[in-house]
Amino acid sequence: MSRAIGKSNQAAKPGAEKIRNIGPKSAAWLRQVGIKSAEEIKSLGAFNAFLKVRRAGFKGTLSLVYALAGAEDDCHWQALGPERKAQLLEQYNAFEAEQKAQKKIFAPRGGNNLGAQLVERALGRSEQSAED
Repeated sequence: MSRAIGKSNQAAKPGAEKIRNIGPKSAAWLRQVGIKSAEEIKSLGAFNAFLKVRRAGFKGTLSLVYALAGAEDDCHWQALGPERKAQLLEQYNAFEAEQKAQKKIFAPRGGNNLGAQLVERALGRSEQSAED
């Protein structure tokens, strides 16, 4: 049965399916990354679907991970077992730690970003090499 992503079948977007646990905002994010059905979530896996959303620049959180897992398992997200939630939480925390580390690497320092600092260091080393 094909149901549209969103609140009701009447408000459905053409070619989209209502996905369990997914509200209108998350549904729009999923559509924008090409996920239009629960079957596509099952095929990708809940966490990989979440990664597609986040890598597209949307602000999905752990709640979205649980909602997607509920859609994948065809249950309400609150009915996910403790082991499943723990696995998802571990994946989410690892992803967030990676994101935080990347932001730290590329964060501006003293008016320069890391790229500029690396160029300056490389140029400084080149100038020292030329002096030797």
